[in-house]
Amino acid sequence: MIDLEVLHRLQATLIERRGAAPASSYAASLHAKGTDAICKKVAEEAAETIMAAKDGDRLHLVREVCDLWFHSLVLMTHFDIGVDDVMVEFRRREGISGIDEKKSRPATPGATFGEG
Repeated sequence: MIDLEVLHRLQATLIERRGAAPASSYAASLHAKGTDAICKKVAEEAAETIMAAKDGDRLHLVREVCDLWFHSLVLMTHFDIGVDDVMVEFRRREGISGIDEKKSRPATPGATFGEG
């Protein structure tokens, strides 16, 4: 069972640091740099997660996923999205085929066939 309290505590810290002086913490500096910098870090961590998976090193993969989650939480707090918002979406999708769930989404403007 995942300990959501850890994620809630981290979320609270990230919210607190969103308005802090950039020099006071890494998260504050990311928030100060804005959306593009945060998105760049999420993409970087996603790429590192993929590489760790391809290497087959379980501990390395766990650490990279942790980094990816952290930076995703920074992005979420930047847009006032909380852990509970994502959990509600997970609950909504529970028991629904991934294929059916994706078909039920409205098309994303500019997406190619099959995306969205």
